[in-house]
Amino acid sequence: MMKKVSFNWKSWWWSLSKHNYLVLKLGVSALLLGLVFRFYLPRSDEFSEVSDFPFQDTVSLANAPSDSPPVYISSLVNDGDPIPSNGTQTSAVAPESSISREESAAKNGDIAPESSSSREDSDARNGEGEAENGGKCNLFNGDWVPHPAGPVYTNETCEWIEGHQNCMRNGRPDTGYLYWRWSPKGCELPQLNPEGFLELMRNKALALIGDSISRNHVQSIICILSKVEKAVQIYHDESYKSRKWLFPSYNFTVSVIWSPFLGEAAIFEDDNGVSSSEVELQLDKLDGAWTEQFKSLDYVMFSSGEWYVKSTIYYENKIVVGCHNCPKRNLTQLGFVYGYGKVLSSVFNYIIESNHSGMIFFRTITPDHFENGEWFNGGTCNRTEPAKEGEFERNILNKLLLDVELEEFKKASVKASERGINLRLFDINPVSLLRPDGHPGPYRFFHPFAKDKNAKVINDCLHWCLPGPIDSWNDLLVEMIVNG
Repeated sequence: MMKKVSFNWKSWWWSLSKHNYLVLKLGVSALLLGLVFRFYLPRSDEFSEVSDFPFQDTVSLANAPSDSPPVYISSLVNDGDPIPSNGTQTSAVAPESSISREESAAKNGDIAPESSSSREDSDARNGEGEAENGGKCNLFNGDWVPHPAGPVYTNETCEWIEGHQNCMRNGRPDTGYLYWRWSPKGCELPQLNPEGFLELMRNKALALIGDSISRNHVQSIICILSKVEKAVQIYHDESYKSRKWLFPSYNFTVSVIWSPFLGEAAIFEDDNGVSSSEVELQLDKLDGAWTEQFKSLDYVMFSSGEWYVKSTIYYENKIVVGCHNCPKRNLTQLGFVYGYGKVLSSVFNYIIESNHSGMIFFRTITPDHFENGEWFNGGTCNRTEPAKEGEFERNILNKLLLDVELEEFKKASVKASERGINLRLFDINPVSLLRPDGHPGPYRFFHPFAKDKNAKVINDCLHWCLPGPIDSWNDLLVEMIVNG
């Protein structure tokens, strides 16, 4: 016999209404929580790009905890005293963003037709080396090849490695990334001879001008040269972002000058990169931090780019002309491509008009290697060996910034040649693109998985481990100086 099924509609409707009410409450709570994050932890812009990276320009100086011994690879280097440095562990994960790079760039007016600029269009004299057949070769076109000898220094022999890039001391378990070096196609690239380079640089001054990648690079230079003579720090600013070292026996100074925009900028953020307001950038005024020292320098390397995707208000003649990513302000959205192009043009014009007699390099932007997300939503860089050509693609922001650089350099190099200015393109972007294995990743922090092997740790897939792939940049730099 079939039973009669009775259905209480009133009871069902009350249950459904109650359920919907709970769902509505949860939704409103989530929205409010998101607004709290947005208000108290304002991101500089809507980009999931490395310039939002929360550790972009913090400096770690203190020693490691006394109960946590440093990690060494003593077999690589036989001399030197162990001098550990510090990193700070964290398990915090930033709020997730649903906005992609492409959507963000399009929203802010920075998606443009494919640039006609290319490396082939750049002045042919840039990035040349001596080819095996006696001609010239492109130093920045090549492969990473095995290098069994490994690095010439470790964290045991160099005291100048910041904790955030001290991957060995921070517990990175693999070491294979240390045993590769850059090899251009068709020519031999000698490894930097620190004693010979110091002799070449006697009574000279070298400066790297830019952001935290420049600081990352200068530490690599100091570590290699300190194998011959210990560097003496003779200057640092309050935040240790700008610093100068002296090699006394050679009267050779090496500086890093912190100027992330190269133009004059007012930056409103704390040491963790959290912004309280938009950057205020003067598009027609360069940063005195470097212009005041420029003519006293014999060798200069400029770089920029990463910071331009931050929310920025643009000024010309001290008047607001627009902005990049400032939705709450009634301003013209000009986009970061506009701002970066304007300032780079001013930088190159200043260099050309300066009649500088030294050698000037412009370093192209370096790529990040986040996979499976970005820094704020679980992105990682856990590869352990170099990538093959074509295996890794540049993200949209890196492409746009690189196009601006190549286009502006192309125009400037013609004028520089006419004026006798020795301006060179240090095109490290394609070289670095093949090294997704060379970043600190979670080992920006000191033994991040010591207490919890499943800890959620923000990865650093922008900066470079020291020692690491960035050391090969110095081989390229010396080759260009010697054969320049």
